[in-house]
Amino acid sequence: MTLPSHAQYVVIGGGIIGCSTAYHLARDHKANVVLLEQNRLTSGSTWHAAGLVGQLRSSASITQMLKYSVDLYKRLDAETGLATGWKMTGCLRLATNDDRWTEFKRLATTAQSFGMEMHLISPEEVRKMWPLMDVSDLIGASWLPTDGQASPSDIAQSLARGARMHGARIVEGCRAEGFEIKDGRVTAIRTSQGVIACETVINCGGQWARQIGAMAGVCVPLQPVRHQYVITEKVGGLSPDAATLRDPDRRTYFKEEVGGLVFGGYEPNPVPWTNGDVPGDFEFQLFEDDWDHFEQHMGAALARVPALAGTGIKKMINGPESFTPDGNFILGQAQELKNFYVGAGFNAFGIASGGGAGWVLAEWAAKGEAPMDLWVVDIRRFSDLHKDRAWTCERTLEAYGKHYTVVFPHEEYQSGRPRIVSPLYERLKKLNACFGSKLGWERPNWFAPPGVEPRDVYSMGRQNWFAHVGEEHRAVRERAGLFDQSSFAKFELKGRSAAEAISFIAANRVARGPGKLTYTQMLNSRGGIECDLTVAQLAEDHFYIVTGTGFRTHDYAWIREHIKPGLDATLTDVTGQWGTLSLMGPASRAILAAVTDADVGNAAFPFGAVREIAIAGAQVRALRVTYVGELGWELHVPVAAAGGVFDALMAAGRRHGIVPAGYRAIESLRLEKGYRAWGADITPNDSPFHAGLGWAVKLKSGEDFIGRAASGAIAAKRLAKMLAGFTTEREDVVLAGRETILRDGQFAGYLTSGGYGYTVGRPVGYGYVRRAEGVDQAYLRSGRYELVVANQVVAARIHLGALHDPANLRVRG
Repeated sequence: MTLPSHAQYVVIGGGIIGCSTAYHLARDHKANVVLLEQNRLTSGSTWHAAGLVGQLRSSASITQMLKYSVDLYKRLDAETGLATGWKMTGCLRLATNDDRWTEFKRLATTAQSFGMEMHLISPEEVRKMWPLMDVSDLIGASWLPTDGQASPSDIAQSLARGARMHGARIVEGCRAEGFEIKDGRVTAIRTSQGVIACETVINCGGQWARQIGAMAGVCVPLQPVRHQYVITEKVGGLSPDAATLRDPDRRTYFKEEVGGLVFGGYEPNPVPWTNGDVPGDFEFQLFEDDWDHFEQHMGAALARVPALAGTGIKKMINGPESFTPDGNFILGQAQELKNFYVGAGFNAFGIASGGGAGWVLAEWAAKGEAPMDLWVVDIRRFSDLHKDRAWTCERTLEAYGKHYTVVFPHEEYQSGRPRIVSPLYERLKKLNACFGSKLGWERPNWFAPPGVEPRDVYSMGRQNWFAHVGEEHRAVRERAGLFDQSSFAKFELKGRSAAEAISFIAANRVARGPGKLTYTQMLNSRGGIECDLTVAQLAEDHFYIVTGTGFRTHDYAWIREHIKPGLDATLTDVTGQWGTLSLMGPASRAILAAVTDADVGNAAFPFGAVREIAIAGAQVRALRVTYVGELGWELHVPVAAAGGVFDALMAAGRRHGIVPAGYRAIESLRLEKGYRAWGADITPNDSPFHAGLGWAVKLKSGEDFIGRAASGAIAAKRLAKMLAGFTTEREDVVLAGRETILRDGQFAGYLTSGGYGYTVGRPVGYGYVRRAEGVDQAYLRSGRYELVVANQVVAARIHLGALHDPANLRVRG
């Protein structure tokens, strides 16, 4: 097919993701779609993918997306006449140690929470299902009966035919060579066959997606890794409907294929392909067999399936797969350009994800916002750090190596560290800080007492830092704690129209006059929460915005994109200019008063105020706000002065028992106070009214704002769900989130976050109680509650207010 001169949407890449995206744009949105493939359809990595299809992930939205893929693959052949090779064989995952078995019990609870069928079965039951397997080392296995396998090329070709049937045009042998960009938008694509004007670009270029993005100035942080598997001759006694098999403790997987087995794995020492550009002519190609590297998987496979010792090998497949620095794939609108979307880096989940990824990507591009909470895969979770290909490669190889390892709570990546440090890093090291990493920033998670090594020891139960974090927690409740939160993302919005711009984007009243600080959400068109942050008005035309470390790219892009055209309002990222020290606890006012001449009394400096004060010779932006439920201030300090201010506060606080404290203490403190965490308790799927934050929505003001219509409709009806707190009767339970909530013995929702409250002396969790007929506080109070924790039912109590300190912080002395 010849290249048209114009298209509404141009999809780049003819693998399964590109074909699915084109199919859904054409089918669901009746769009004018052109798909460009530089070689032939499926010729990159789709054609050699192993084709395992699993559905359960730790995110409800991603699980829903994967379930959509399976539903699509089941029925697609009836629509297009091309088979997809879908077989619902089910999937067995094997456990050979206690940590893995606990992980599976937690996953079984997650499956229940997300409405998926999953069973935990004994080694004897595994042997009956898979007689060729050696089960002597098994504790048990998980069984997901609706998982299966498919033919990657067949699915992609079926989707391509479906796309054509709905009017999409597919042009093979047409390479994207550059972009024409004007006013932050792509206006045309230069190709090997000419120029095509377009309104929206969707980069589904697979292992080429990084360099395609780079041509448009868009960072797509992925790394091609050599991934190997083998195909055997027929295996005697192997059932044609044998379940797909994952043996994560041996890092291997198996699936039946034409009477034989396909098996491969994820080694701890992966081999990257290239840190440069992938050759454009790498079409239907593989690398040379690397039997030395594959030997580790061969030995593991023989131990699990002894019959393989007498089975021949047909061939090895050694091809590139695209992986990302955190093991999650990449979807969504790039922050660099308004009309450039990406679907890439699927970490060997491309076939399982293909149908659903194409569906949500088409919805996202057509409507300008994600159709559900897709934060864990949103391209805007990355930052400028990920433009460093060497760093991205190093971190991606670590993520690849963790593909089948036990996922411990609070586990940190170790590669590429330290990368970004606050001006207090060396001071905190000397204070025995155990650091974690967030978007490249080294941040103190907890502080070890003298004689204790500041190192995490991971386990599925309480970890080695539990008691030490409890001491930090109690110090903040009883005395004072000082937190280094310099990694906070910080923006300034300036200009004659700044107040008008921010008022339209924020759901709360934020333009309340200089010196006022406001907590607010920013909503999507569905009334869901896209951003959760604070806005300080420093002057009539000057606003200071503070949000979480990991949300820097996302929130900056959301605010910038929604400033109405023509307004005099400029958004600037000033994160690197300001350190942040959070001084919290009952003694915080006395400590602050000792280091400044400013009046920090409640009358002069009430809750929700921002003042510029002098500390240790530096002019500090002091924000009276708390995320831990105690009297306190966020002190935003010019970076060069951060060390001096820290030293002054620690010296003044010594007589009050001040301690340095970390992010694990922040988490336990905020859980007791009932403060919501974005990405967990509140997401783009949740309205402030569902989350108990309706008081922060200015519906009564008469002001227009994004999401107003949807918010009004939600507030006018009985709510379908409400966020509540829970504590368990058992004190030794470990809550991590996604535990099932039972009300009077029936499913009622699941936890969105969990941890431990050291003041209340109980595990604490938050989650939405749901009912189609609606819920209210009377309904919530009238039930008897239990939580399913790692497949065990535990008695629980519901809480509709803060567990700690119900006093109004606005009037605290």
